[in-house]
Amino acid sequence: MREIRSDAAVIPGSSATAAICWILAGVVYLLVEALAASAFPSYSYAMNYISDLGVPDVEILGNRAIDSPLHVFMNIAFLVHGFLFATAAINTARGSRFPLRLPIIALAIAHALGMVLIAVVNGGAHNNSLGLGGIHLLGAFLAFVGGHLTAICFGLSLLLRRDHLMRGGRLIGVVSVAIGLVGVLGIVMLQVDVRVLPGTILADGTWERIGMYAIVVWEMIVGFVLLRDQKIHRAQPKVPALD
Repeated sequence: MREIRSDAAVIPGSSATAAICWILAGVVYLLVEALAASAFPSYSYAMNYISDLGVPDVEILGNRAIDSPLHVFMNIAFLVHGFLFATAAINTARGSRFPLRLPIIALAIAHALGMVLIAVVNGGAHNNSLGLGGIHLLGAFLAFVGGHLTAICFGLSLLLRRDHLMRGGRLIGVVSVAIGLVGVLGIVMLQVDVRVLPGTILADGTWERIGMYAIVVWEMIVGFVLLRDQKIHRAQPKVPALD
């Protein structure tokens, strides 16, 4: 005899570990960012870039005064977020019937690689003088684009499946695509608002945070949905079937 498992009850290949990784990635990032910002004199979430928190030197960078006493913790948070994000995506998509499972895994790894580059090559004046500024920008590109496209591909996978890979799958699919697109908009406007438009709509830090927080909000939503589905699945009686 065997037990019948419903795809509606749990995403094949997902686990509590994946759900916890999604949630922890967001929680760790937000907590460490808030802690680092609180120690940074006159830090502005609207005006300062996120990566300012990871610069080790006290300096003037552009028109911003940089002084982040907790830069080590912020850079560790970048690394931890990337690792947890990729781990969660791999555990969620691997062995599942997601139509876009391979792009999800590849994009999540790209996000993780980008977070590593951001942490290892900070955006300070010293690295810029060494010609390493491009590596930091590459890391930011991979981190943002990888994170946003992971959310979009995850959502499209749920929408492309006729059967339900998770409870409320179509709604979660629409929300995932929408959040991913909002994140893309934030990063596009970070460039357009400064270089193309005659006036400034929002400050740079605001646009950048729209891009980053889209990733954080999405991963935490997915984590809680996975935990919910696993809790429901464990509570359901197993239905035996004859082979």
